[in-house]
Amino acid sequence: MKNHPMIRRTLIALAAAALLSPTLAAAQGPAAPAAQPPRTPKAAAPIDLTGNWVSIVNEDWLYRMVTPKKGDFPGLPLTKAAQDAANAWDPATDGSCKAYGVGGIMRMPGRLRIGWAADDALKIETDAGVQTRLLVFGKRPDANTPATLQGFSVARWEFPNPVLGQAAVPGAAGGGLGGGPGARAPGGDLMVVTTNTTGGWVRRNGVPYSPNTKVTEYFDRFKGPDGAEWLTVLTAVDDPANFNGPYLTSTHFKKEPDGSKWRPRPCTP
Repeated sequence: MKNHPMIRRTLIALAAAALLSPTLAAAQGPAAPAAQPPRTPKAAAPIDLTGNWVSIVNEDWLYRMVTPKKGDFPGLPLTKAAQDAANAWDPATDGSCKAYGVGGIMRMPGRLRIGWAADDALKIETDAGVQTRLLVFGKRPDANTPATLQGFSVARWEFPNPVLGQAAVPGAAGGGLGGGPGARAPGGDLMVVTTNTTGGWVRRNGVPYSPNTKVTEYFDRFKGPDGAEWLTVLTAVDDPANFNGPYLTSTHFKKEPDGSKWRPRPCTP
C-alpha cells in the first residue's frame, strides 16, 4: 500500500501544505525587515554644531584683532604676484567685504550662529561682516552656478574622524552610526569643500586669494576639562596663483548659552 501512486501523491500534497502553513512559516523565523530610507544629513549628524559660538583668538592675535599695516604679512606662503597685490593695498579700503569672504571670514573675531536651514543644509551666520554661509550635503556646483563671496560649499560627515585619528571599533566590520556590530567609535567631523568664490582677502590688509581658490575645512566639536563646549575649524586655502602651498589655520570657538551678545557689524561692499 505504501507504494501505491495515489498514496504517494497524497503524502506529497500534505507535505506541501505543511510547508505553507502559518505555524511552520513562523518557525522559520521573522521575515526580513523592509528596507529603510537613508537618513538625512541632519538625522545622521555625529556631532551637533548648532548654537551660538564666540571666537577665541589664540592664534595670530595681532593680525586678527587689529588690521595689519600695509605690506605686513609674515608667515604666509605668498607668491610674488600675491606680495605685489598686497603691497598695493589701499588702507582706505579697510573694512571691505573682500576680507569677509570664505577665505577669511572664519578668522574674523566675532560670533557664529549655526543652525539647519534644511535637512540637507547647515547655515552659518556671522555677526562680523554680516555674512551667511550655506553648507550643502549631496550636491555639487555645476557650470551655471554663479560665483559669490562665500562660494558654493559642499559638506559631508566624516567617519571616523581623520583629524583626531579616531578609528573604527576593533573587530567591527562595515560602518554605521548606531550601536551594535559595525558601529564606529563616538565622534566624527564635518568636512566642507568650497569653490565658486569671487575671491577676496585672507587678511584685512589686502592679502589676496583668487576666484580659482579651493577652501577645505574640518569642523570638530569637543568638550573641555571644565565642561565647556568647543568648536574647532581647521582650514586649508589652496590657491596656486597666490600661495606657494596650502595656507593652513586652526580657529577656535566657544559655545555660548544664547544669542544675547550677537552684535551685527556689516562690512563695506
